[in-house]
Amino acid sequence: MKGYTSETIRNVALLGHGGCGKTTFLEAALMATGVINKIGKVEEGNTVSDYDKMEIEKGFSINTSVVPIEWKDSKINFIDTPGYFDFIGEVNAALRAAEAAVILVDAGAGIQVGTEHAWKSCERYKMPRFIVINKRDKDEFDFFKTFNELKEKFGDTLIPFSWPITTEIDEELKEAIAMADDELMEKYFNGDEFSDEEIKKGLVKGISEGVIVPVCSSAFQLGHGIEGLLDLLLTYVPTPLQHGPYAGFNDKNEPVERISVTDAPMSAFVFKTIVDPFVGKISIMKVVTGKINSGTEVLNERVGKVEKLGKLFFLRGKQQLELNYAEAGDIVAVAKLQHTLSGDTLCDKSDPIRYLPLDYPSPSYYVAIEAVDKGDEDKMGTGLSRLREEDPSFVVERNNETHQTLIGGQGDIQVGIIIAKLKDRFGVNVKTVPQKIAYRETIKGNSDVQGKHKKQSGGAGQYGDVHIRFSPSKEEFEFSEELFGGSVPKNYVPAVEKGLLESMEKGPLAGCKVVNIKAVLYDGSYHDVDSNEMAFKIAASLAFKKGIVEANPCLLEPIMHMDIYVPDEYMGDVMGDMNKRRGKILGMEPQSDGSQKLLAEAPQAEIFDYAIGLRAMTHGRGTFGMKFERYEEVPKQIADKIIAEHAQEA
Repeated sequence: MKGYTSETIRNVALLGHGGCGKTTFLEAALMATGVINKIGKVEEGNTVSDYDKMEIEKGFSINTSVVPIEWKDSKINFIDTPGYFDFIGEVNAALRAAEAAVILVDAGAGIQVGTEHAWKSCERYKMPRFIVINKRDKDEFDFFKTFNELKEKFGDTLIPFSWPITTEIDEELKEAIAMADDELMEKYFNGDEFSDEEIKKGLVKGISEGVIVPVCSSAFQLGHGIEGLLDLLLTYVPTPLQHGPYAGFNDKNEPVERISVTDAPMSAFVFKTIVDPFVGKISIMKVVTGKINSGTEVLNERVGKVEKLGKLFFLRGKQQLELNYAEAGDIVAVAKLQHTLSGDTLCDKSDPIRYLPLDYPSPSYYVAIEAVDKGDEDKMGTGLSRLREEDPSFVVERNNETHQTLIGGQGDIQVGIIIAKLKDRFGVNVKTVPQKIAYRETIKGNSDVQGKHKKQSGGAGQYGDVHIRFSPSKEEFEFSEELFGGSVPKNYVPAVEKGLLESMEKGPLAGCKVVNIKAVLYDGSYHDVDSNEMAFKIAASLAFKKGIVEANPCLLEPIMHMDIYVPDEYMGDVMGDMNKRRGKILGMEPQSDGSQKLLAEAPQAEIFDYAIGLRAMTHGRGTFGMKFERYEEVPKQIADKIIAEHAQEA
């Protein structure tokens, strides 16, 4: 494939609910442009963009893929995104590399949750967009019925569109064009007709500013509407040079901006990484400024290291099309970069810049995993690390208290894919196990106890004797001494404190960490010969075990703060479900899109599966975020069960 100049490049993200026809559209476009001679089918696993083994097995897109289409001496880089919400991180990354988006809608299904998520993503990134009602060959297809539903949902910026556009346009489109430009507005009110050039000018401006969203129809499976849509995008999608400023930071961490131009030092940001078992790591990047050349040395500003670029290539699915250089605005790939990850900026050493990082949602669904074969633990860690290079939207955490490895993502589909890839690519079988909770133990009352350690078995003995008062504290641990008359020499006091601190790691109820304790060492005794630091450490631990039990101990559980976003019609179900989870609704805040934000608190033990539950209750329309808030006492009947389970394991 030849190189293209910035003016002849368009970058378009394909969005929409799973099954709406994004992948089929690309097949039809490749056939229309002579690249393939038969349209592949997702269900047959023979499409260009869904080439990953896992995608073929599952029958849906998992990864973002880039498919360039050459059309009328120009190139449109289509960025095909997954339709499932679990992979929203892929959508966010794709929109960072695009100048416009096409939202596909299934004519039979109408507005689906994926349609709504796609629209919200475009709103968030202020992305010019086009809507295509696909599968118009369906018996139930009614363009204006679907169009009116879309307009009611997404607003008056939606305008019906047919191609080619002539001066014989309807009043609604004429008014929309006039709204985009003051001069055209004046002409419209004077009753004058628009010229073809004025229509194009108004549409370009209106679409780029988001005040016009063209809506057209197609049947890509039958090859209908392909050429018209390609013409439409070539005419009305902004070129990369018309993109707004890219924000970032220089090497002094000062905010800077760059405009996409060819006559400038080279800079690019990596928006997607592929870990290929044969080729190695492939970095896909959007060139923002200047030209990028094969064999050049570039700076990775995040790590402060130089990378040497190998051969550049365009990706079309898994096919690699080599080239020597790419200009500002183009999307290009390079293999085997040593230090570069998704979200990194590569730039000219003389003009350092680090563009804003990619935007990944915080994980809302966690599972605990362990290797089936204990000898594979290291391989599991390596595999997860490699997979995170490809998909930074999931996290891997090691909980030092529960000694569990946790994977966090957007839902069970994403986590299931990660587990499947571990087996497929790295030969590691893993299983999910019940997630443990880092409970805490504390006391509600006071105690006054003695801890005495005396050991005599020939030779030097051991002797330590302490009297300690225990009481609740707002601090994690308070320690003081009120000794008098040399009952315990001062040099043994640190050993007493250390003995208490070590004992706090494992409480008497369920072996959990003990918190919010005040301990006052006020008396004791010692032996001139047999006393030492170890003896007083042991004496302190004996006092601790006795003192906590006598001070009305209780179990604490982590409470999470939750921000839950739901459409109005699901509020009752969501609030009722929160009550069943021992949660509390703290308040409600209406949102600008008509939904509600619920502020809630719930015990962590009750919300491990909340991502799945909320999705089911709201048909995929609800989202939430959570963070640790505090610890609270566990209700007695639940605490008794936890303590009994611990006793059985011990």
